[in-house]
Amino acid sequence: TPVTFPLLQPKPCEIASFSPECVCVCVCVGQSGLGKSTLMNTLFKSKVSRKSVQATSQEKIPKTIHIKSVSHDIEEKGVRMKLTVIDTPGFGDQINNENCWQPIMKFINAQYEQYLQEEININRKKRIPDSRVHCCIYFIPPTGHCLRPLDVEFMRRLSKVVNIVPVIAKADTLTLEERDFFKQKIREELRANGIDVYPQKEFDEDAEDRMINDKIREMIPFAVVGSDQEYQVNGRRLLGRKTKWGTIEVENIAHCEFAYLRDLLIRLNIYVTSPASIHYEVYRVRRLNENNTAVAHANGLPQHHMTSHEM
Repeated sequence: TPVTFPLLQPKPCEIASFSPECVCVCVCVGQSGLGKSTLMNTLFKSKVSRKSVQATSQEKIPKTIHIKSVSHDIEEKGVRMKLTVIDTPGFGDQINNENCWQPIMKFINAQYEQYLQEEININRKKRIPDSRVHCCIYFIPPTGHCLRPLDVEFMRRLSKVVNIVPVIAKADTLTLEERDFFKQKIREELRANGIDVYPQKEFDEDAEDRMINDKIREMIPFAVVGSDQEYQVNGRRLLGRKTKWGTIEVENIAHCEFAYLRDLLIRLNIYVTSPASIHYEVYRVRRLNENNTAVAHANGLPQHHMTSHEM
């Protein structure tokens, strides 16, 4: 049974609109060793990560960013979900990480373009295959100090094309005081650099939504711990990490914020019926304007002759 946070509970109308057959596409970005694969396995309580389905036991660090996609069909309580987890091995692992975000941006925009081309077909399909990305979970190293220039630059650029959800990886390496200080420092740097993470202000449709989203914004970035190992704690089998001082319970909100992250991702999937509604609409308008401009030039018309709806 998922641990839920009352303020993040969806409204009845949102649940009603939640299709029994839904699609969830999630991109995981972060340098090697931050526990991306483990966290994704923990989130969906299944072996959904790239490493879980590899035949080889050891993988060399790629020389460039690779896009690795693994799809699964998950069903719980009559709700079927096609889950696609996209890993990005090689990100941030090189000496020179200049423009390392470009392959990821290119991949996300390619999914928008593919959907757009299907959408504008004269005889389009009843159900358009949808591989647009719901969100990008960005893993921040638990340094306890501040964001790295790479973290700032990546989130600044990618926040314009996809919903960014930043998390502090392996948060059990920080004390509670260090964790709170680090979270506050990250929020300050996000604001200072104009990085708009999920949930954006566009989701504040009414006073209730604004209250819920403000609570989420106060918790971002989520300090998370991942584990696919179960341990016996007070007579119950729980996911956790065992240390000589005790067991860190993954789903215990007193130990980490994993439960909040999971609820947020479920809420995001319910809320954003079109996985990237804000970002896809921006992309769609830009591409259609480009096409209209190209047509106008081909017909020898100056751009100012285009009608307002074409712009």
